[in-house]
Amino acid sequence: MSVVRLKDAKGANVRKTVVFVAAAVIGTTALTGPAMAQSTSPAPSAKAGMVQLNVNTAINQTLVDKYVRDAPNVALAKCEGPSPAFSSPVLTFSNYTPGPFMGVDANISADVELKPGAAAGSYPLTVTCGGQTYTTQFTVPAAQVAKVPSGAAKAGDGSMAG
Repeated sequence: MSVVRLKDAKGANVRKTVVFVAAAVIGTTALTGPAMAQSTSPAPSAKAGMVQLNVNTAINQTLVDKYVRDAPNVALAKCEGPSPAFSSPVLTFSNYTPGPFMGVDANISADVELKPGAAAGSYPLTVTCGGQTYTTQFTVPAAQVAKVPSGAAKAGDGSMAG
């Protein structure tokens, strides 16, 4: 690489080079500045003992602690200690899996099924591990009508035509 002294350089070429180098430096700083700031800030961390119920997309935080019928649901917890176990009067748990879960600060998850005949309402969800117990409340919505009543109009069958 050769060094060009400004006193030896000729007019327009120097201005173009200086402008290009300045733009490159400013652009690089503008692009890396926010990324550096984001990478150095610590991620928010849930306290040990967190427990929650999610539809199986933890990214959708509007569904936390709400059972969603006809969708896969999952229990999530962050707790310290051996043998974590979830419990609830209206849920069954299977497939316990250690490790993080799609953007939620949890270290254990389990698949959840609603017990047959469970009524709509608010229920406890508990996780126990290492001698510690943590509880939250979740809601179960009323079941939707599963069968169209006889005699009801059906879209596209012509029954509404005059």
